[in-house]
Amino acid sequence: MKRKKINVAVIGATGYVGLDLLYLLSKHPRVNIKYLCAKKNVGKPIKYFDSRIKKKLPKISKINNILWKKINLVFLSLPSGEAQKIIKKNIKHENIKFIDLSADFRIENVNKYKYWYKKKHFAKNLIFKSLYSISEFVKDDIKKFRIIANPGCYPTSIQLPLIPLIKKKLIKLENISIDSKSGYSGAGKNFKKKFTHKNLNESVFAYGIKKHRHMSELDQEFGKASRSSVKYSFNPHLIPMFRGLLSSIYLELKNKSNIRKIHRELQRFHRKNKFVRIVKINKTIGTGNVINSNFCEISVCETRNKNKIVIFSAIDNLVKGASGQAVQNMNLIYKFPESMGLK
Repeated sequence: MKRKKINVAVIGATGYVGLDLLYLLSKHPRVNIKYLCAKKNVGKPIKYFDSRIKKKLPKISKINNILWKKINLVFLSLPSGEAQKIIKKNIKHENIKFIDLSADFRIENVNKYKYWYKKKHFAKNLIFKSLYSISEFVKDDIKKFRIIANPGCYPTSIQLPLIPLIKKKLIKLENISIDSKSGYSGAGKNFKKKFTHKNLNESVFAYGIKKHRHMSELDQEFGKASRSSVKYSFNPHLIPMFRGLLSSIYLELKNKSNIRKIHRELQRFHRKNKFVRIVKINKTIGTGNVINSNFCEISVCETRNKNKIVIFSAIDNLVKGASGQAVQNMNLIYKFPESMGLK
């Protein structure tokens, strides 16, 4: 029996995330890609931008060409501020669900969105009809929503180990230090313009100190998990590789906690989460094991101080940190096998 496919449109198809998303969707057995949309390069084939994509797909078109009644799901991989306008205009089409890979529906408080992203929100009445969706945390709820806010790459790598520990009250909620290093693809295709004269191909560059936009997600989700204030510092860096992300998270343990309890809780929480691997205590990890995959690998390690530990969390910033998690969320929405089309 031939299984029915869903019809999909991808808006913002030619950026790093959009291309990774198309590569995954082109191999997904339950997806029919109907539209690839971008502002530039209209009429060009997608193979022009990514030779990995072997399947014959529609040529790039403008959003105006979409026949919305024929679409089940829209992925939006756009700069912040753009997706909200498209969704607001087309939410009237009740047959469509939206997965937004920008920040437009991640932040529940519109004033905080404006503070962090320097943009007014034009679809604020839709925010509470959306769901912030790290896949491992929303499996029971995601089907109820039409707008899915795909999280940022840094928050994904940080929350997968931290949220379970915060909820179980195993760690102190102050003096948390998070040091994250990402491949330069995390800055987008225009990274050379954003970081002029920084020579990112040959150097490590710290940026967004004290004010990286992803802190807005961490503030919000840490607050929900703890129901109190979580005091942390977050320092991101771009490093001279294309993809991959490693977060080093330094924590103080509560008096009755220890590294084995931390490790056991992460194993327990993620035991049914196919794409999260908890390795042995004190095992060193890097991005090599997760590149081009939807996996998050987590290691819990001792430090020289008895009451302090460091947790390492490695993902591919373009896959688990963006396109792969979007496909995982799609699978959950439509009750496909969660790992379908992913590795």
